[in-house]
Order: sequence, then C-alpha cells, then structure tokens
Amino acid sequence: MSKPSEVHGNKHKPSIMSAQNLEGKHQIFLRVGADLISAGVATLIVSPVICLIDRSIMENASGRSSTVMESVKTSLKTILTKPHHFFGTKPFALIYMTYFGTYITANLIDTSSSVRKGTNIKTVTAGTEKFLATSTANMSLGLIKDRNFARMFGTGSPRPVPPPIFILFATRDAMTVGSSFNIPVHLVPYLPKNPFMERNSMAQFLAPAACQMLSTPLHLLGLDLYNRGEKAGFARRWEAIKLNYFPSVVARMCRVIPAFGFGGVANSKIRYNLMARIEEKA
Repeated sequence: MSKPSEVHGNKHKPSIMSAQNLEGKHQIFLRVGADLISAGVATLIVSPVICLIDRSIMENASGRSSTVMESVKTSLKTILTKPHHFFGTKPFALIYMTYFGTYITANLIDTSSSVRKGTNIKTVTAGTEKFLATSTANMSLGLIKDRNFARMFGTGSPRPVPPPIFILFATRDAMTVGSSFNIPVHLVPYLPKNPFMERNSMAQFLAPAACQMLSTPLHLLGLDLYNRGEKAGFARRWEAIKLNYFPSVVARMCRVIPAFGFGGVANSKIRYNLMARIEEKA
C-alpha cells in the first residue's frame, strides 16, 4: 500500500471530473469527517501515555510524589484496576483536548489547502500556514492544560498562574513544536542510512526528543515558580532543577515521542486511508 509520504506536495493532481466530484458539499463533509476521525483516534492512542507522564512530572516537581516512577506506578494501577477513574477524569480530558486540537488543526489545514489548490485529497502540506496554525493551537491549548495541571497537582491551594510562568511554558512549547516541524528537514542529511528506519522518520523522532534537554529546565522553573512563589532564591531553584532534571528529561522525551512521533504517524496513516476510500467512491 502506498505511504502517505508519496502524496506530499503537488505531484499528484486529480482529473477535472475527479476534482469536481470531490469538491461538492457532500464530499467536503466526508473529508472533514475523515479529518475528525483520524485526529480523534490518534489522540485516543497517545493520550493515556502523555497524561500519565505529565502527571508524574508535575507530582514529582511539587513533592507530592517522591519519584517520577512512583507516580507512574500509581497511575498504571488506576488504569488497570479502575480505568473509569483515569479516562473519565479532568486530567485525561485536558490532554485529549490539547492533542486533538493540534491534530485536527493540521488535518483541516491540509484539507482546506487541497480544496483551494485542487490537489490530491490525500496531500499533506508542510508550509508556514500549517506550522503557524498547529503551533498556535498546541501552545494555546497546552497553556490551558498546564495551568490546570499546576493547580491540580501543585502544592498549596489552587491559585492563578502568573504571566512569567505562562511565558516559560509558551517558550517550552514553541521549542518543541519548532523542533517537530522545522528542524527534522535540516537534520536528515546528517543522519546515516540504516535498514530499520527511513532517515525522515528518524529525524522526526530525534529532533523533538533532543529538544527536551533544552526545554525541560524552562518547564521545571515554571513549576518551581508556581509551587514556591517568591520564597525561593535563585540558588534553591537551581538546586531543584538539577535534582529533577534527569528524570524529567527522560519522562518528557518519552512523552514527546508518542505525542509528535507515534501520534503524528497514526493520524497521517488513518487520514490517508480514509481519504483514499472517499476518493475511490467519488
């Protein structure tokens, strides 16, 4: 079966009759439906892992859990013994909202671009329009998610999240999104060929994962500012960041791989197959 990457760009254009068949209102609704389904299923696949990791990082940074792994074990036990207490909670809903919003934005940009340009309905774009739209969606929804996570899993009573913390979280997310959409194409020429994975796919996994080594201190600083406010000086904050850095980097790497690796691949493949079925029946 053809891979989604084979229809990137504008190489494959439908015939005039095919384009007309695929641009009617009914067909547009079907295509948007395919975008919704693929985004929804992909998000459902990756959300449990992301929710589990995000919660463990927050609880470890706030001191509510002694280690990241302790929090992970507690969440896994809940998933296995009382799944409704995990999937029916606000944290899971927030994670689902964030990544569904990101995937559906990317899908709708592809569909709208295809309609405007008359390209193959399976075409996946990679331009500035898509980068800005997905970045805005991911960062906006991510900030809502992080504010609520900080309130739910931080220390002390829930309180407003100050602007400096929002700025730290926004910068962190901008770095991750940029490393997911912009950096891989520049990284590919430097990667060795191997029989196990295409260099494009390898770059898509490596770039956002490596970025976490730079963005995690911003994440930990934001959490520390929220949990301890102005009480701690620079030296104490730096000690807290150093203490939590390694486990948090590993956890965030494990988090970003499903979010921007497996989730992105699942979304693309499901959308490709659904669009192919729509095309066949047009």
